[in-house]
Formats: sequence, C-alpha cells, structure tokens
Amino acid sequence: MYKRAIYPILQKRLSEKRRFIQVLAGPRQTGKTTLAQQILKSGTIQGIYASADGPTLQPHSWIEQQWEFGRLEAKKGSTVLILDEIQKIDNWSETVKKLWDNDSLNNIPLYCIILGSSPLLMQKGLSESLTGRFEVIPVTHWSFQEMQNAFDISLEQYIYYGGYPGAAELIAEPDRWQNYILHSLIEPTISKDILLMTRVDKPALLRRLFELGCQYSGQILSFQKMLGQLKDAGNTTTLANYLELLGQAGLLTGLSKYAGQKVRQRASSPKLQVLNTALMAALGNTRFEDTLNNNQLWGRFVESAIGSHLANSSRSTQIKVFYWSSRNREVDFVLEKGDKLVAIEVKSHNKPAFLPGMDAFSNEFPVTKKLLVGGNGIPVAEFLTTPVTDWF
Repeated sequence: MYKRAIYPILQKRLSEKRRFIQVLAGPRQTGKTTLAQQILKSGTIQGIYASADGPTLQPHSWIEQQWEFGRLEAKKGSTVLILDEIQKIDNWSETVKKLWDNDSLNNIPLYCIILGSSPLLMQKGLSESLTGRFEVIPVTHWSFQEMQNAFDISLEQYIYYGGYPGAAELIAEPDRWQNYILHSLIEPTISKDILLMTRVDKPALLRRLFELGCQYSGQILSFQKMLGQLKDAGNTTTLANYLELLGQAGLLTGLSKYAGQKVRQRASSPKLQVLNTALMAALGNTRFEDTLNNNQLWGRFVESAIGSHLANSSRSTQIKVFYWSSRNREVDFVLEKGDKLVAIEVKSHNKPAFLPGMDAFSNEFPVTKKLLVGGNGIPVAEFLTTPVTDWF
C-alpha cells in the first residue's frame, strides 16, 4: 500500500523520547486513517486503533475505556493509542487532557494519535484544553507526485480530477466519479464538518459561496461583487467569515493581495482558490475531454492546480501565498518567506510570454525570484513535483 511523504514524519515523532499528542488534521478522504493504520502494521510500535464513529454518540467513558486498554498494553512496552473521529464526543479534549497529564506524571509509555474529520471542532478542542501538549501534522490534499506514484494518473488527469485518492479508480466512469465527489466528499464536509459544528446563520449563502468559488477559482472577486452574484442581503463580513470556514474545511480559500502591509492585505479583494481541482470539475458542466480542448477553461484549471499546490504544500511551512494586482496588471501568485519574495506567473500555452505584471511588481517590491510556469517556462509537471520550499 502506498505510503504518503508524511508517513516517516509521524513514525519519527513516535520514536522520540519526548512525547506529544500527535494530531493528524486535514480534509476528508485525504488518508488520515490509512496513515495511522500503516503505523500499526509497520511493527515498529505496538498499538490500538479505536473509532468513535458509530450509530450512536459515545460517552466520555469510551475514551477512558480505550485509554485503560492502552495503559495495559503499555506495560509490555511503548504503545500508541489511535483515537479516530474523537471530535464526536462532547468535551473530548478535557478527558484526554486529564488522562494524558496523568500518564506524563507517571511516565507511562503510551503515545496518542488523534484523528478527526472536522478540522473546525478539532482545533477548538485543541486550543481550549490541550495547549502545549500536542503537535499537528497537516494532512493535505494529495499532490500530483503522490497521485501519480499511487495511481499512475497523467498530468492532465490530475489537473482535472484533482487529488482525492478515493476517487482515482472512478475516473473511467465520469458520472460515478462526479457523484462520489458531490455526495461523498462535498456534501458531508459542508453539512457535517461546517454546518453542524459551527454557527452559520445563512447556510444557503455559504453553499452558494462555495459554488461561486469553484466557478471563479483563479479570479479576483471583491466581496461586494460576490454579494451581487449571490443575490443575498448578507454583508461582506459574513462572506469573509464563510470563506474562512470553507478554507479550514479544506474546500476553498481566498488569497489576499500582497501589499507589504498587513492591514491592506486584510482589506483586499480575495483571489478565489479551490484547494482541490476536483471540486471545480465536479461542479462544472464540462467533461474532461471538452475541458482539455477549451483553451480558456483549461487555463483556469491549470492555474487553479498550481494555486492549490502552493496553498496545500505551504501549510506546514513559514511560507505565505498571495496574489498581486495594480492597474490591470497582475501576478498570479506571490510567495513570501521572511524578507524573500518569489513572483509566479502561470501560462497554459506556448505563446511568447509578455509579463507586464511581473515587471510592475518587481519595480515596487524587492523580488528574489521570478518564475514562469507552463508555456516556455518551467514545465507544469516539474513545478507540481517540486516542494514549495525549493523556490527559496
């Protein structure tokens, strides 16, 4: 079975003497459970897997029962306890805190991995009760290299079908693939991970915002224009909040304009960016072959694939992702790390590139590197298989 690049990171942390609760956080269907179970099958550490995902809600005592089983096994040697879907238990973090602190005081060699399909509720529990006791390992959408290694898909297939491993084997059946994305991924994420876990006064508006974001991924759209498109009496603050919720759930984000000043960045119109191009394809009405032959639409998919790669691969780094525009001149993506800036333009055709936005941006800010991706620049496949940290 294919092991993701973060597998050795988790394995290394479990071998360290200093213990932290390891939290695998990320969107649905990105392989969190599989990753944890691979640790158990590796034979490097004994362990127990238990899931709170059942037909009825589990009480606090469920955690205590699993923990006692883990303590019993720990008497034989270092043991890892994996608790899946733990966010479904009310105030789970308080129970975990009590048990963890007791084990730390008594030097019990019990390690703990926590998984959950609701990033919003997971983060709430971590910040409220477990401060200083946990480390987060971001489990992002699968990269092109991971999908290629595991499923042998082509670059064009990845750009259109995205990075959901569970859907890879359905590519040959377009209708079935689309239904899987819509009903097994998008709907549970919105209805269970966002609407049931967070106060959303206008759920219909949040859903329409998501659909709009998929339709306009790669484009800059002010919140006022969004309200006009959505035909809703909401306000820009509500939209900004909903966009943040969609981003935390791993669906859609809004990139800020780079301005060198934090206040101006927050006030800028967002550049809408799906975090997995499968979302664009599933909500669109154009099939793979037709999309590939439509230069304008394919260009949007290519740019969105680059944007999702940057947004996902920068999550566990100090790199921030922006866009830039001024007077009808634009730079598709700007990467910032400390005082270093990397400006990126994306082209999906081989015509000679004329980049007035790059020149204008360079005149205003001290750019470390200027990259052209696609066209006559860095091949898209090479860029998508290069770690974002390599550009600094």
